[in-house]
Amino acid sequence: MKTMIRLSLALLMLLGFTQARADEYSDTIGVFKSAGESSSFFKKSYGYAVFPTIGKAGIGIGGARGKGKVYEKGRVIGRTTMTQLTVGLQLGGQAYSQIIFFEDKRALDEFTSGNFEFGAQASAVAITAGASAAATTTGSSAGASGGQHDASTKEIGGYYKGMAVFTVAKGGLMYEASIGGQKFSFERAQ
Repeated sequence: MKTMIRLSLALLMLLGFTQARADEYSDTIGVFKSAGESSSFFKKSYGYAVFPTIGKAGIGIGGARGKGKVYEKGRVIGRTTMTQLTVGLQLGGQAYSQIIFFEDKRALDEFTSGNFEFGAQASAVAITAGASAAATTTGSSAGASGGQHDASTKEIGGYYKGMAVFTVAKGGLMYEASIGGQKFSFERAQ
C-alpha cells in the first residue's frame, strides 16, 4: 500500500504543479469561451473559478491538485486551490483545465465560504479537443489530440445546485473507475 501511495505521489510530481502564469488564465478562459456549451455560461453566470492546469495521477490511490482564480462579475476576487483524492481502479496521469460557473451570488458565496467540497455525485461536462473523453469528479479518462482551441462540447450541461463544471483535457492518459470528491480552499484577494 505504501508503494502505491509513493508511486501516485511521484506521478503527481511528474505532472509539474507549477504556479499558473497570468496569461494562462486568459488563455484558459478563451478556450472555454470558444467551446460550445460553456461559452453561453459567461453571459449568464454571476461568477466563475478557473483552473488553467490541474494535474491528476493514480495507481490504485490517486490524487489531483490545481490552483486557480475566482471571478465575480468578471473581476478577480481571490485565489482557490483544488485538491482531490480518489480510491479505486486507476492507473496513469493527466492534466486538464477546469472552470466552475456560479449561477448567482448564493452559489459564489457558498464556494468562497472557506472549504467547499464537491461530493462524488457532482459531475463535469467534458469538452474535447479532437479527443474522446469523459470526465466527472468521480473519475475520468481522456486522450487528447488536436488543439484546445478546437474544443467542442461533448454533452449538454446545466447548473446543479447553482454550479456548472466544465473540463478540457490537456494531455495524458488515465484509466479510472474510482470514487472521490474535489475539495476547494479560497483566499480572498487583498
